[in-house]
Amino acid sequence: MNPLLQHFHEQIRLANRESEGGPGIVRDLDGPVRRRYPVEPGSSYCMVESPEGLGPDPDYWIARTAEFFNGRGERVEWKTYSYDEPADLAERLQRNGFQKEDDEALLLGEAAALVHDVTLPAGVALREANSSQDYQRIHDLMQTIWGPRDGDMTQELRREKAADPTCLDIVLVEEDRDGPVLCAAWCRYSPGTDFASMWGGSTLPQWRRQGIYRSTVTWRAQRAIDRGFRYMRLDTSPDSRPILTQLGLQHVADTTPYVRG
Repeated sequence: MNPLLQHFHEQIRLANRESEGGPGIVRDLDGPVRRRYPVEPGSSYCMVESPEGLGPDPDYWIARTAEFFNGRGERVEWKTYSYDEPADLAERLQRNGFQKEDDEALLLGEAAALVHDVTLPAGVALREANSSQDYQRIHDLMQTIWGPRDGDMTQELRREKAADPTCLDIVLVEEDRDGPVLCAAWCRYSPGTDFASMWGGSTLPQWRRQGIYRSTVTWRAQRAIDRGFRYMRLDTSPDSRPILTQLGLQHVADTTPYVRG
């Protein structure tokens, strides 16, 4: 295994830090399955993974997990990595009613490699999100790009930030404070580890390839460094992957979500 991937596996996956908790979020273990779900069903997303494999009877744990979330009436994502055991985990998940979604690439690397001077288009500014209006405008951006989705990601971000201002930082790019947000992104921190992680980055189509997304990468990487984190991790789409690998991040594994419910 790549040494940096091994470091990530030990500090993040084995420690059940894949998804940091927030207000009203449970992170627990059921046998070999790491689980993340809300205390109040339906108030946040549910995710599980199995970084140490599933033992001699994988189908038992898959069925048990499906039954647990079915009983709560919730959709759950089983996040898999390309090196997970058993080797036929994907087939077993699908036989138990989980449906494959799009692959992503796990990138890891030094946060310092992501800090560069970026020139934004004239009249465009980058700043930290810090008001109710900002969160609403970020929500509007997500609706524009992705369409209606279950839940409200921006409300979750707002609750997390209010409960612990040091757990994440949110940045937006705009022309003015009354207009649409052009791009929004955030950085989460895993205290006690060497890793921060980048999320979001959705950009209005007409504003892509103008340095806007890249400016949020630099901002988030510098903020992580300032908070004492050495490494950055990202699950990347085909759109952002070339930018980040060119900056020196390593493609160390692939991740694939399987969802049920």
